[in-house]
Parts: sequence; structure tokens; C-alpha cells
Amino acid sequence: MASYEAIKNFDDDDDDVEMALPHTQISESRSASPSSTIAQTTPLHIHNVQEQPSISSRNQPLPQPQPQPQPQTKPPRLVSLDVFRGLTVALMILVDDAGGLIPALNHSPWNGLTVADYVMPFFLFIVGVSLALTYKKLSCRVDASRKAGLRALKLLVLGLFLQGGYFHRVSDLTYGVDIKQIRWMGILQRIALAYLVAALCEIWLKNDDTVNSGPSLLKKYRYQWAVALIISFLYLCLIYGLYIPDWSYQIQTEPSSEPKTFSVKCGVRGDTGPACNAVGMIDRTILGIQHLYRRPIYARMPECSINSPNYGPLPPDAPAWCQAPFDPEGLLSSVMAIVTCLVGLHYGHIIVHFKDHRVRIIYWMIPTSCLVVFGLALDLFGMHINKVLYTLSYMCVTAGVAGILFVGIYLMVDVCGYRRMTIFMEWMGMHALMIYILAACNVFPIFLQGFYWGSPHNNILKVIGVGT
Repeated sequence: MASYEAIKNFDDDDDDVEMALPHTQISESRSASPSSTIAQTTPLHIHNVQEQPSISSRNQPLPQPQPQPQPQTKPPRLVSLDVFRGLTVALMILVDDAGGLIPALNHSPWNGLTVADYVMPFFLFIVGVSLALTYKKLSCRVDASRKAGLRALKLLVLGLFLQGGYFHRVSDLTYGVDIKQIRWMGILQRIALAYLVAALCEIWLKNDDTVNSGPSLLKKYRYQWAVALIISFLYLCLIYGLYIPDWSYQIQTEPSSEPKTFSVKCGVRGDTGPACNAVGMIDRTILGIQHLYRRPIYARMPECSINSPNYGPLPPDAPAWCQAPFDPEGLLSSVMAIVTCLVGLHYGHIIVHFKDHRVRIIYWMIPTSCLVVFGLALDLFGMHINKVLYTLSYMCVTAGVAGILFVGIYLMVDVCGYRRMTIFMEWMGMHALMIYILAACNVFPIFLQGFYWGSPHNNILKVIGVGT
């Protein structure tokens, strides 16, 4: 109850991430006035009553005590957001390590939704919420835009290094990448693109209107919603309107043999199957098929694997497209992923402008319910939920589920104060990028692989059964 009052009574000028600060600390920090500081820091002088001051000392004014400057403390973080981020990182590690053993933890081969398919939208949603808190107060829009561009560039370069092919799989004891075949897109590259667009929208596309209700909130950020609608409309026009011609690719089936050419027949519009969709065609045209992900997710479909839903040998009558490279973080699907980040930005705006728990939860649950219902309706009427294509139905359902989970964590951590049971997830959320690099990108396992006995294959990972 004490933490509830601390959050509810915050002024508009206070940083909203102060909700992690205990009530006693808030009261003490705000009740400390300059006069009380002076009274505590000025030493007490006791004068002898028989001692008469000199005439010169009577005429001189008494020295005024100088107020001590208050130390500036960094405002605490939004705890529920850190817990949500840490939970997403833990889910990502679980999916990477156990996805091959438990089908429910692995990505869906094509249409459909599994636990693993929520990881990317959760990250994008969290980025959006964080941006609203980061750019609550701006001193210079140009400087903020420059810093946002530099952060996005750092993420992009890091993604190229980690997922461009330089680090190989754990079972492969080599490293390095042929620039002619480097993978341009990836998880961090998609996050960098969504972060940059959402940050620029938050910096430049918001009015100075006062927010005191739901409609006024929409009015203040109406241009950001216009961007989300334009992106969604552009995506739908491209994925259902582009003509997909026939195409071919080459793949080396055996190390010593010549590359074999496969031809895929298309000649259609609006197809959302694995072979003839606009997402793959745009990537092949702009990026080049040699720069795409070489283990396509649809290779786990029954048409392409006798061990479906896992990878396996090709069936005798496998289609020609089963071995074609396809990037799950392609250009067109990454454009649609920006909308998820903008949805998270709206949830962050609610934190910024509304201080009461009840009001925040109501304004969160309204769009959350609409997104989930609308996404399921789209899937029912033929626009299937598909993570690889990042369809509109997939965006709506996953963003809505992210909102539900965020509200639940917010109630548990920031309203009820149950932080002890989530302290580990909070720590993971505060170090999410480091954990992602070391664990999810195999940097730490590859580091351990460098220590071996006699032969590089006799390493510690083989002893514990990793990468075999």
C-alpha cells in the first residue's frame, strides 16, 4: 500500500521510472528543504555571555551560511520493464537450447504460433515502452536524433558481427565469413531498424497538447499512429499486390560436386506460402539470395522433412523450394515489425501521462483486448498468423499478448511489490544485451571450445554433451 501511494502521488515533472523507489526514500528526498539542510550542516557556536564583542565586529554583518548542494541521484529504473525483458531473454535461451527437443518450444515451421514465436515481438514491444520513458523530456531534438542514429548503427554492426556468419555453429570448429555470402539481416538488425524509426517518431512526431484523457492521448500522438497505419497499409499492398515471377537458385548438395540448380514455379500474386511470397522475393532481389539465411524455417515442414516438425532428410517427392535460403528477419517483415515497436511506444506514453494504477491498467487493457481479438479474427478469415512473414494478424496477437504479460508483471512487481521472487529476472533484464551475446549467440560456448585435449574435438563442450 505504501508503494501504491508513492506511485499515485507523483507529480508530472518527476521521472516516471521512480516507481521502483520505496515510499520512505521518496518522502525523505522530497521533504529535505534548503533550510533543513542548513540546520543540519551548520555547526553550533556557544558564546560566553560576559565576553563583549568589539565595535568593528558589531558593524560587520554576520556571515550567511551557504546552502549545501543536493547530490543528484539517477532516477531508478522501471522494475517491471526490467523483469519483462529478463523473462524474454530467459525464454529466448530456453527456446534455443530446448526447442529441438520440445516442439512447443520451437518456432512454427510456417503458419501458426508457438511459445518461441513470442520472443521477437516481446523485445520490440519492450523497446517501444523504453523509448517513451527515455524521450519524455527533450532538450534538443537534433542531438537526440543523432544519438538515436548512433545507437541504431551500433546495434546494426553488432548484429552483422554476431549473426552475419562470422561465428559458426557450436559443432563447427572454424570461424570467419566470406563477405560474398555474409548475412545482412538478423535479430539485432531488425531491432536496430525498429528502434531508429520509433525513436525518430517519438522525437519529432508529437504535439504539445495536454493529456488528461484517452482521446487527448491519441490526439497528442496522432502522427505516430498515422505512421503505424501507413506502414501496415504499405505492407499489405506489397505482400498481396506484388507479382511473384518464377525463380531459381543453386545449392551444393555434396562438398565435391558442382552446385545444383533448382527452379521454382510461381507466376502469382498474393501468395503467402513458402515458395512464392513477396517477403522472399524482395529479399532475393535487394539483398541477394546468397546473403539470406541458409537454414530456412520451412525446411521443417512435412513437405520438406521426414522428421517434421524437426529438421531431417528430404522426402522423395520434396518440392524444389525446400532447400532455398530464406531469411526470417527479412526486409519487408522487418518493416512490419516496426509497428510492434510503435504499439509498445503507446504503452509507454500511458506511463508518462497517467499516474494512477487503475487508470493505467484500463488504458492498457483496452488496446490489448482489441489487438488480440482483431488478430484472431484476421487469422480466422484467411490472413494467417505467420512469424516468418510477420503478418498483420501475427503482429496484433503477439503485441496484445505482450501487453497482457506486461500488465501482469506491473501488477505483481510495481503495485503489489513482489520483487524478491523476480530479482533474478530483473538482473537479467538489466544485462540483456550481454547475456544475449554470450549465451544466445554462442560466444561463450565457442570460447570454451578453444580449450581442448590433444585434438580440437576433445573439448569441454563435448564432455558435457553440447554441440555433439
